[in-house]
Amino acid sequence: MSFAPRAEPIRLAVLNDFEVVALGVAAMLADYPHRVRVVGVNVHLYVPEPVDIVLYDAFARTTEGVDLDLGLVTGNALVDRTVLYTWQVTPESVRFAERRGLAGVVSKSVRAGRLVEALERIHLGENVILTADDDEPYDDQPTWNDWPGRVQGLTPRQSEIVTMIVAGQNNKAIAKSCYLSSNSVKSYIRAAYRTMGVCSRTQAVLWGIDHGFRSSSQPRFMVFRDDEAPASSEGMGGGAPRGGGG
Repeated sequence: MSFAPRAEPIRLAVLNDFEVVALGVAAMLADYPHRVRVVGVNVHLYVPEPVDIVLYDAFARTTEGVDLDLGLVTGNALVDRTVLYTWQVTPESVRFAERRGLAGVVSKSVRAGRLVEALERIHLGENVILTADDDEPYDDQPTWNDWPGRVQGLTPRQSEIVTMIVAGQNNKAIAKSCYLSSNSVKSYIRAAYRTMGVCSRTQAVLWGIDHGFRSSSQPRFMVFRDDEAPASSEGMGGGAPRGGGG
């Protein structure tokens, strides 16, 4: 689907507890500055200025946590529409989004161009459910740029599950939140443990704490001016946050 050029790009905020994850999504969209402008990358839920769409990245969040977060986001008068951004676009996640009045559910496996098209459709008033095409990457080959543990060799899905382990979630809760079977969760954990060089859950928690797998306890918000929109993950990951303190 093609769209006529817009007079102004869509104003987008990317929300996630982990700055590195949200910045990775922003970097993925940096090639489309005339269609989508990332005006903020939010750790926690603070949105200080009007935005057309909030892209809520559900990385490492339990179902209950997502539910609480989205209640705050959708109740914010500064937010026009909210989209759930998740690995698993399933009937359960779609029903979850519909019950909360969200504007869509988008797979994290879709490439940047399809994500931008989906955001444009949502901005025009559609409710969009976008799953990954067969030729698009699996969750272990993402189109976005960074996640906790990437440098150490963890895949995005392994990283998400390790983050939930560090947060004290058991396998049953992880399977429910990630829409995975218990056996799949165990397989991801075994593979992650081999990469991390640990043998137990306790060791995994300690390793995760040492390698940045705890979400920030202080809200921070990066606001990008027009002349400093992120061009790459390398350009965005280094400095101190701009905007609100923390």
